[in-house]
Amino acid sequence: MSVPRVVIVDDHQLFRAGVRGELAGRVDVVADAGSVAEAIDTIGRERPDVVLVDVHMPDGGGVAVIEALREKLPGVRFLALSVSDAPADVIAVIRAGARGYVTKTISGEELADAVRRVAAGDAVFSPLLAGFVLDAFRDEPNGGGRDRAGDPDVDQLTARELEVLRHLARGYLYKEIALRLGISVKTVEAHVGAVLRKLQLSNRHQLSRWAIDRKLD
Repeated sequence: MSVPRVVIVDDHQLFRAGVRGELAGRVDVVADAGSVAEAIDTIGRERPDVVLVDVHMPDGGGVAVIEALREKLPGVRFLALSVSDAPADVIAVIRAGARGYVTKTISGEELADAVRRVAAGDAVFSPLLAGFVLDAFRDEPNGGGRDRAGDPDVDQLTARELEVLRHLARGYLYKEIALRLGISVKTVEAHVGAVLRKLQLSNRHQLSRWAIDRKLD
């Protein structure tokens, strides 16, 4: 197999530089990006084999990058690399389409091996994360690709929109949802607006009731 071409996405420049250094000579790091918008442009231009993507960034994070590109660039595989080992973060990014999730405690050699495995089509997880990933997806249709499969209204929503919807149904305010998901309040508002348009509802109260009726809370 050829050496995988990699793009690193993280909002901390020093961390990106450190990962470049750790991967030097092991894989081919062709570019890096520090924001969602920059990542989308860079990945679209470089067409790498694997994207190492952080989960939390100020403008949306890994889920936003994956959702923007997974249909346009089906040949690009995503591997989450995050300081967080919270189950909600792991499940969200895997549902969005990532092929694996490793934490930032990983060594350079282990990370290069994870990249090569993802490029080859494997799913890769840090050992402590693998168990609850399997538990979360074991009983879901199609490996957890979409909640409530078979409901056409639910099926038209993205993974991130479903996440926001669940938090609304649980009574969280926009600011609280933004904090819990690592995104901005404006991004939360944009997701809510998109869901309202798709479902042809008028306000967040109708949206919360819709979600509760479908047991999405």
